[in-house]
Amino acid sequence: MTDSQESVTDPLQEGAFSGPHRIVEVGGTRYTLLGTAHVSAESAEDVRRLIRSGDFDAVAIELCDARHHNLSNPDALAQQDLFEIFRRGKAGMVAANLALGAFQQRVAEQSGIEPGAEMRAALEEARDHELPLLLIDRDVGITLKRIYANVPWWQRMSLFTGLLGSVMSRQEIKPEEIERLKEGDVLESTFSEFAAESETLYTPLIAERDRYMVLRLAEQAPPGRYRNVLVVIGAGHMKGMVEHFDAPLPAEPERERQTLEATPPPSKLWRALPWLITALVLTGFIIGFSRNTDLGWQLVVEWFLINGVLSGIATLAALAHPVTVLATMVAAPLTSLNPTIGAGFVAAGVELWLRKPKVRDFSLLRHDVTELKGWWRNRVSRTLLVFLFATLGSAAGTWIAGFRIAGALLGG
Repeated sequence: MTDSQESVTDPLQEGAFSGPHRIVEVGGTRYTLLGTAHVSAESAEDVRRLIRSGDFDAVAIELCDARHHNLSNPDALAQQDLFEIFRRGKAGMVAANLALGAFQQRVAEQSGIEPGAEMRAALEEARDHELPLLLIDRDVGITLKRIYANVPWWQRMSLFTGLLGSVMSRQEIKPEEIERLKEGDVLESTFSEFAAESETLYTPLIAERDRYMVLRLAEQAPPGRYRNVLVVIGAGHMKGMVEHFDAPLPAEPERERQTLEATPPPSKLWRALPWLITALVLTGFIIGFSRNTDLGWQLVVEWFLINGVLSGIATLAALAHPVTVLATMVAAPLTSLNPTIGAGFVAAGVELWLRKPKVRDFSLLRHDVTELKGWWRNRVSRTLLVFLFATLGSAAGTWIAGFRIAGALLGG
């Protein structure tokens, strides 16, 4: 630790707050790190009491632009064009965000406290006291992408089932257990139940964000710009951020921060794979017809049946409209031969045309996704399921039918 950089507990405030807090002094600026639980009336009251004290001239919070927008505007999803979400390939990300929010919403319903109460308190108090508000967390989409890239492909299914389990679980959570989230060694939020057991998950979810938030503070509130900055973070980030503050801050924090925002591009092989599959399937048809017309038609019929039926069954499992199921069955064998458009996009488009979500669906979305059956009951989340299930069904059909074609040709 350098002479100009010191990490201490605050003796003046010791015992005054329900959650942990640390004070770090760097170059004449005092950073007061307040560890909070994301669902806690006491944490929200701590935030209000500190800001109202008048001791701070800036407030930093563990939010990114996207989550700040969603917290400030709960109806943000209702204002988006769902068809555009599907067109831009963001359906999976939206579904993941809903699943992430479902866990905190479930805790909130059992505790009677809205998730993000302490962040909302910080937003309101910073606005009322005309203090600069600094958003220091990494974009949630980038974090999810880095989690996905960091976890080996054979573990991604367990990650998905863990998310699903957090949505399905209805176990009661006692208020005192919620307050234990402030102890500092318990990971925050949805993934906390299994992140501690996986370094590949813990690194992008917690460790990288510890470093990222310190770098953002070094950019937005460098030593000397403000006198005293209140930093509102989840208690799980307290220890890691203090450790990063204990080391000298980088001279160019922006450069290092950008490395933590990078997401690895898909490999050339992965990008080429859909086109390769299309070429192989079409080549199989050509070989089949060159050998025997009947064999060629047999391969074509099997391709359409296997791909169409599996996609239709998957879409039916999402409780799609019967017309959507039929449209998907027809479209899937064709879209599987055209990498520029997917069966999920067609299925979701038809479903939106037939069953456009109503205002009520958007207003109940956060509540409905906290239980498994609610994903099928709500038109918004059900359309997401139609997209995802149709995509998975078409993918399964493509591989199974492809191997069937190869077997028929090699066996012939």
